[in-house]
Amino acid sequence: MNNKSAVLCGYGRKPIAMLTEFFEAKGFEVVSANRLDLLRSRKASIVFCSISDDLSEDYFTTLLDDIQVMRIARENLPICCTSDGNNVDRIVRVIRAGATDFENWSMDRNSIPERLLSQAEMSPEEDSDPSDGTDSTDFHGILGQSTEIKRVFKMISKVSRTSSTVLIMGESGTGKELVCRAIHKMSDRHKKPIIPINCGAIPEELLESELFGHEKGAFTGATTAREGRFQMADGGTIFLDEVSEMSPKLQVKFLRVLQESEFERLGGGKTIHVDVRVIAATNMDLEESVAEKKFREDLYYRLNVIPLEVPPLRERYGDISILVQAFIKKFQEKNLTPIKSIAPDAMAAIQNYHWPGNVRELENLIERMAILAEGSVLKLNDLPERFLSGEQLESAAEPINLLDIPDEGINLRAVIENIENRLIETALEKSGGVKNRAAQLLGLNRTTLVEKLKKKNLEGAKAG
Repeated sequence: MNNKSAVLCGYGRKPIAMLTEFFEAKGFEVVSANRLDLLRSRKASIVFCSISDDLSEDYFTTLLDDIQVMRIARENLPICCTSDGNNVDRIVRVIRAGATDFENWSMDRNSIPERLLSQAEMSPEEDSDPSDGTDSTDFHGILGQSTEIKRVFKMISKVSRTSSTVLIMGESGTGKELVCRAIHKMSDRHKKPIIPINCGAIPEELLESELFGHEKGAFTGATTAREGRFQMADGGTIFLDEVSEMSPKLQVKFLRVLQESEFERLGGGKTIHVDVRVIAATNMDLEESVAEKKFREDLYYRLNVIPLEVPPLRERYGDISILVQAFIKKFQEKNLTPIKSIAPDAMAAIQNYHWPGNVRELENLIERMAILAEGSVLKLNDLPERFLSGEQLESAAEPINLLDIPDEGINLRAVIENIENRLIETALEKSGGVKNRAAQLLGLNRTTLVEKLKKKNLEGAKAG
């Protein structure tokens, strides 16, 4: 008897009945669910979602949201979708949401595709226990060996031993979600779910219901009661991305959850108690948002118990080649590319680029190159126009080219320190002492600039 489990989600569609019968006959323990929320039990080894052309857009959007939840909650869990139609747009959206496989199948067929059974047979039963992350270049899915990223690894190792609230700060595309996932994996809560929610992607009027759930009749369309993400994450971790986008009204209710670990569903009066670790993330300067009265000061201090800043890619120069090779390998495994290596001048151009979109932008570039490449070596001329101008390389090298080295030699560290100090002072002068603007001029995070000012004991350390 097969001891694996399969969860089938079909929103009332008949194909689920056929899939259930098929997998039970193969020895699977099958659970039919209307929402992937039921997977917080973590017993399922595979998920099948049945979609169809006549599925309403509202239900389909809910399905996409569920898949995104599971993509983070169970990183290695296979999520297979079947469809009885040929709606290419929906197929693309399902895959982008995080589904690992897709099969065009309907009840008209006499047999279940063999590939679905193979997926179930090969899938893992449970996430592996957390390791100590001793690999110097791959720390729970975060790649790098630079001093800057190793500081992040060390911080993750420390905070994972506690249940304290963590505020992850960093620009878009730096990997804040990966940091959250690593903290959860290394914590005592790793056998419980990690439930994500993007506060900036859900309309304000729906976010409260998503977070705390609602009772039947709470609002138009609430035909049944539904638990929220906090209840789903009980015993585990909830990841609140773009927490700065939360409305002032909702911030009040969220503050109570942080303080008391309890809440009421929308339209309900029963108090629900939960044991949830909160990890929040933002690419905004919350101190500035507090000063502008856009974010509650008391909530900011509740969230900022343990601040953890993820450095931008331009400050992780030594990690770029590692990431490039990892992404090339990833697309090789998907048979998307003939690329096996990258020419030195192409790598130099990539390393000298500013990367405003950070690691996400780098991965997107490699994916684009992987699809368009014709040879086994990625060359400089294969790169987009912005990499060929040489502006990045020239601007980076200009300060050094202006210096003459005397016969007696120089103190390189002192020279570089002096240049950095002069650039910081110039940026502060141009910005009128506003550190947020000065940091933008220098391509730094505000907190990074503040730390440099304190370390260097510069006058701007006390500026606004």
